[in-house]
Amino acid sequence: MFFSTMQGAVELGIIYAIMALGVFISFRTLNMPDLTVDSSFTLGACVSAILTIGGHPYLALIAAFLAGSIAGSITALLTTKLKIQPLLSGILVMLGLYSINLRVMGNRPNINLLNRKTIYSILQGTILEDYKIFILSFILIICVLLILYFFLETKLGFVLRATGDNPDMVKALGTNTDFTVFIGLAISNGLVALAGALIAQEQFFSDISMGVGMVVIGLASVIIGEVIFGTNSLIRRLIAVILGAIVYRIIISFVLELGMPPTDLKLISAIIVMLALSMPVIKNKLSFYRKKRANSKGGKYRC
Repeated sequence: MFFSTMQGAVELGIIYAIMALGVFISFRTLNMPDLTVDSSFTLGACVSAILTIGGHPYLALIAAFLAGSIAGSITALLTTKLKIQPLLSGILVMLGLYSINLRVMGNRPNINLLNRKTIYSILQGTILEDYKIFILSFILIICVLLILYFFLETKLGFVLRATGDNPDMVKALGTNTDFTVFIGLAISNGLVALAGALIAQEQFFSDISMGVGMVVIGLASVIIGEVIFGTNSLIRRLIAVILGAIVYRIIISFVLELGMPPTDLKLISAIIVMLALSMPVIKNKLSFYRKKRANSKGGKYRC
């Protein structure tokens, strides 16, 4: 029972890690609070569900990524061209996508995918059937990790990272920061939508409210990964985000096993994020008190 619970947590953690990488690009790389994530996740799930019903589960992943990229591009255009605050731009697109997601699902609040072929059906009936979600999700996250790493190591990737760190310097060098923000938010929401598409096929349904709180989950994964696994290099930061998402799902599974009702998951997520955000301050205060205690003991000894 414990092994089954842990396996399910790790499998979900790997899928949510793709979304966490998208959140990493917007919140950490571009330093922009993008709330489009909540609805672009649902958009990916809706697109995936419709195409899976039509018998195209693999095409569904590509279409979901492109749909999420378009959503992120709209947020970027509102921010860069119309000079709307990034936070407000994300809220506006998030609200607009709610109606679009309903239209995509044919004005239905949810879609059932039971008895439909998904990307995980390829291992159905084999000796690997019990680990099909883990194997395919692991292959996907490795591909996403490598592609994202090599992209961020290119010239455009360096400009993208520099835009989040110091946009004034990038502008002084003659680079169009509007274009880098456009690319960054498109990739970010594309990855988030891809994660939504995978979740829809893994759980055999899509729902209009399944993206609520995804920003918090993604941010929690990023922060937990950075606090526990460090941020010394780019590849380490990306791997830390993935491991952070897995740790987050394990924590959630552990809490549920202790008897916490599922309705309190959002509260738990918020508490985890608050603890992770305050961890550097807590570490500094503990370090200060240790040094103070050590100095006081040393002073007594000298006396």
